[in-house]
Amino acid sequence: MEESMKKQAFNPYLPSWEYIPDGEPYVFGDRVYVYGSHDFYNGYVFCMGDYVCWSAPVDDLGNWRYEGVIYPRNEDPLNREGKMCLYAPDVTVGPDGRYYLYYVLDHAPVVSAAVSDTPAGKYEFYGYVHYQDGTRLGEREGDLPQFDPGVLTEGDKTYLYTGFCGRGDKSRKGAMATVLGRDMLTVEEAPVFIVPGCEYGQGSSFEGHEFFEAPSIRKLGDTYYFVYSSVVMHELCYAVSKSPTSGFVYGGVLVSNCDLHIDTYKPADRPMAYGANNHGGMVNIRGDWYIFYHRHTNGSWYSRQGCAEKIEILPDGRIPQAELTSCGLNGGPLEGRGEYPAYIACNLFRDIPSVYVGDSRFPKIMQDGRDGDEEPGYIGNIQDSVTAGFKYFDCQGVREIRIRVRGYADGVFEVKTAWDGKILGAVKVNYSNVWEEYSAPVNIPDGIQAIYLTYRGGGNASLLSFSLL
Repeated sequence: MEESMKKQAFNPYLPSWEYIPDGEPYVFGDRVYVYGSHDFYNGYVFCMGDYVCWSAPVDDLGNWRYEGVIYPRNEDPLNREGKMCLYAPDVTVGPDGRYYLYYVLDHAPVVSAAVSDTPAGKYEFYGYVHYQDGTRLGEREGDLPQFDPGVLTEGDKTYLYTGFCGRGDKSRKGAMATVLGRDMLTVEEAPVFIVPGCEYGQGSSFEGHEFFEAPSIRKLGDTYYFVYSSVVMHELCYAVSKSPTSGFVYGGVLVSNCDLHIDTYKPADRPMAYGANNHGGMVNIRGDWYIFYHRHTNGSWYSRQGCAEKIEILPDGRIPQAELTSCGLNGGPLEGRGEYPAYIACNLFRDIPSVYVGDSRFPKIMQDGRDGDEEPGYIGNIQDSVTAGFKYFDCQGVREIRIRVRGYADGVFEVKTAWDGKILGAVKVNYSNVWEEYSAPVNIPDGIQAIYLTYRGGGNASLLSFSLL
């Protein structure tokens, strides 16, 4: 494919009207496929939709294709009326070369499986993970409820990782590993605990970053990388071991959906976006490693979108935490020229610091219409002091900025290349109930830059896009 034909890749990597959190990415053939749960815009609970799949060519990660519904919620015999939600799934290739989808329904303690001959389905119900006597995993006396399955197949064995551990619940001990046989359903080795939950982490390497949910597993060389959401929820952490079922030690934070801990461009303890729970997995695409995760939109926990960042695996196996960007899968900075949608903001905050989403005073990424309406995303509820940050752009000769704004607001958008940097220009905006374009001269230094827009003034604005000229 000609380089000029390729689309730039943004975060979120799917269209702004699509809400696929809990993303597990895999390369099958010459495409990368992402499997996740399915939120709705303006949803009132997690995971209201059927499972859908998106894929992209491995050499064109800005060009995602909708593969359709791969598994409807009422396909499971336990859910014929469709009253239960499909929580975060995972996929593995079995010894027979078929694709197996594992998932848990939101009111069931057991792990279900579906199967397909192709990566994008459709998948058909296959069965429930069970012990050799037929008792389903999660229903035997002493079993803990199953949750968030992550799977890895090696030879005839499939390693199944599950668990959920909330604060104050001593009945939940940690993340579990269970070994399945060749039929992909029968338990060959009963669950063992591999990473402690918060009630059992004291004195361990995991203290402060204990297991909460979202198991995901990958193998690099002879090392197993167990990715999970920690008890603080906004971060994805990893643990490493030479064995798939024992010996895991804490490795570090891979990504935080509020960019906590990152100290390169701001203080480590300063949140730069509104975070909440997190879930994702690692993937190697043409020699480069990425961590997939999700962000929260609409001021809610229930409308999450998939994002990805490049990560570096050091020679000793450690992985430094990835910084949030607007250009995650792009392979480098975005072109410092042309129009960009506001919904690709990777930093979004105001003068009231918050790690978590949900306060009505905060700005939010939103859209018009209802879920499924292919309406462009934008930043709404922009009040005085709100800052939107976009990273990174390869700027050359940028001398003007244009923004598209609507709303009952009377003020200016300050233009900077750092969140606390020098003001390089100011765009005056006025009251308008339709999208209006405003412009101002600006002198962006040549080179790789961030673009920050800070609103100063009265009222409440929405930002649809900005253009660098």
